[in-house]
Amino acid sequence: MKNMKNKTIYLFIMAMLLSIVPAGCAQTAAPQTETKTGAEYQEEIGETKEAAETKEAAKIEKNGETYILCTSDIHCGVDQGFGYAGLSQVRDTLETQGYEVILIDDGDSIQGEPMGAFTKGESIIKLMNTVGYDVAIPGNHEFDYGMDRFLELTEMADFPYISCNFNHQGEPVFEPYLIKEVNGLKIGFVGITTPETISSSTPTYFMDESGEYVYDFMGDASGEKLYEAVQKAVDSAREDGAAYVYVMAHLGNEAKCEPWTYADVISHTNGIDVFFDGHSHDTDIIRMKNKDGEEVVRVAVGTKMSHIGYSLIDADGEIDDTGSWSWPNKTSAPELLSIENAVRDSVEAEKANYSEILDKVVAKSDVELTIYDPEEKNENGGPIRMVRRAETNLGDLVTDAYRIQMGADVAIANGGSIRVNIEKGDITYGNILKVHPYGNMMSIVKVTGQDILDALEWGAAEVPGENGGFLQVSGMTYEIDSSVDSTCTKDENGMFIGVSGERRVKNVMVGDEPIDPQRTYTLTTNNYTLFEHGDGFTMFDSAKVIEDSTRLDNQVLIDYIKDTLNGTIGEAYADPYGAGRIVIK
Repeated sequence: MKNMKNKTIYLFIMAMLLSIVPAGCAQTAAPQTETKTGAEYQEEIGETKEAAETKEAAKIEKNGETYILCTSDIHCGVDQGFGYAGLSQVRDTLETQGYEVILIDDGDSIQGEPMGAFTKGESIIKLMNTVGYDVAIPGNHEFDYGMDRFLELTEMADFPYISCNFNHQGEPVFEPYLIKEVNGLKIGFVGITTPETISSSTPTYFMDESGEYVYDFMGDASGEKLYEAVQKAVDSAREDGAAYVYVMAHLGNEAKCEPWTYADVISHTNGIDVFFDGHSHDTDIIRMKNKDGEEVVRVAVGTKMSHIGYSLIDADGEIDDTGSWSWPNKTSAPELLSIENAVRDSVEAEKANYSEILDKVVAKSDVELTIYDPEEKNENGGPIRMVRRAETNLGDLVTDAYRIQMGADVAIANGGSIRVNIEKGDITYGNILKVHPYGNMMSIVKVTGQDILDALEWGAAEVPGENGGFLQVSGMTYEIDSSVDSTCTKDENGMFIGVSGERRVKNVMVGDEPIDPQRTYTLTTNNYTLFEHGDGFTMFDSAKVIEDSTRLDNQVLIDYIKDTLNGTIGEAYADPYGAGRIVIK
């Protein structure tokens, strides 16, 4: 029955995308090569489009029904999957059919690809304005360009951000909820941002100049602060007349996020009708009981515009259907269906601003280097990010680049910093930027063998689960005994404190010798891990700095391929499971 429903949904969405091209699209301005704001795009196309929409609106009879559409974890993949152009087409089609449409985003939209990195998120905000989002929440990666930059971007947005648990010195940064009145019905939207944000973005961004945390996400170890904040926002929305409450969350389902997962929040609250979720990139649709035993549906929509979440409220004011539409093709909807609309024009204009730089070939590869397990799939048949739980050939390449180019004894790389595959064939600058999109700086420090042992133990804490802090290595090898439960301890912000019992990591070798906990080694990696407590790594706080922020991580990778490997990645990196540096038992 589930497969039949998915097939029906796919056919339905195909029909929607193919059914119309919004009036006036043929007359919109051609893509521009210079950078433009959303307002400037609107000014260029606005008069023709506004006239066409006004004329079209006069013909449309509203049916009294409302669609809420949700995206999440787009990570700058604005031309992938449905793409922003396909999303716009879906919304325009529904509106032409008489539906009111509310468009929401669950975070992690502005980071992940060169379009975001080159403009520090501005291009994505401009495109979101053009698409016409009604409300958004911050995910953990909204902060990757720094707190000041994120707050600047929210000022550029034509839509509000909400979050019930994002505070500055105890005061909310944004409104905790928003009420939208549509078809005579008040609908409440409550925003939630994962407390894991502090460790999975850059912890120093949430501190003041003295190193004290001044921003927080109400993430105590019991979860109670978060549950109370959500319940308060839900209750307030109800008091303001909301007939339904939709949660917009960036929480996910990963064990490392407990006690802040969607399931934790739903089971400790009441009054939520629909729970749109992001962060873990899954596409699960789950029905579970809240604390009063009432059913709540939770919908997640994957990443890179692979899915659009939806919820339909019928003309009688009842929630009729909630789920997601998927785009299963490798070719994006805008490309496959030749969608032409104002949003696609804007996307192509933004891409044109930096395409010449990104398309420059800088090296080549004779093998495919991967972040995914080439064989194992998750329960939904989707890819598993092996780089976050086991050795991969791309992890080997990256850490070799760090160690050899920086001249250290050992190198580590957190799996979450290695984002996409390198395909066989020509490698462009854009390919490398997608592997390392954050533009982290590289440093060298002197650390003890014990510091390294603690780092490996912390990185292996979630195996066999995925963890962005899982460590790929060069210059050393190690084993993980997965039969031993992790005994790592952490503080309320998810930062490493110590190891309280038996260790999972064993038989660590540096070169050909067992690691000596008392000996000093030179170690290189990015500043996110070394100095900024990224992924909760705190064991390097007392390390002696040898080189501080000397080179960009993506440039180090390019230089290694060009200079050390003579421009070609060869058979030494052919095995997707790597060279046997990490053994998991």
